[in-house]
Amino acid sequence: MTEKKRFFDVKLEILNSVVPLLASSQDSLVGRVVKLDLTKILKGKNCEAKFIIKKYDNEIIGEIFSFMIYPSYIRRLIGHNVRIVEDSFSVNAKDVSLRVKPFLITRKKVHRSVAKALRKETRDFLGKMFLEKTRDKIFQGVITGILQRQLSKRLKKIYPLAVCELRVLKVEKITKS
Repeated sequence: MTEKKRFFDVKLEILNSVVPLLASSQDSLVGRVVKLDLTKILKGKNCEAKFIIKKYDNEIIGEIFSFMIYPSYIRRLIGHNVRIVEDSFSVNAKDVSLRVKPFLITRKKVHRSVAKALRKETRDFLGKMFLEKTRDKIFQGVITGILQRQLSKRLKKIYPLAVCELRVLKVEKITKS
């Protein structure tokens, strides 16, 4: 005979919200991945976050481990006569190793050397910034957009950007618990 399922409240750490999940017991929720569309929360910026469910002291908490902007939103941002600058690299934070995929759009067409300088400055800036922050603070900064504004301000010295986003940010491995 199957167990009767009921709803359990799961607290999502970054968003400070509670989501009801259907399961037979609290322990069966542990390890489950929850996808959450953040479009309404972020006022039209089409993106999703993935949370993994963990149990701490009889409380169920969803820890964020992935943030991604939908490709359809990115296609909408791209204009004409612009240069798209993308990159993918791994960065170490205080407690985790992260995969970062920045997405930059210049205002006009630029030379390859300018795009290379933008990529290099992005890697340097994010590498230094992430070293002194924990996973929670990094994801909080990306969701609120503070980190992207700081990066855009820094890259403006090389070339002014129309769009400066982190397309994908996900945890590759946890270094410390």
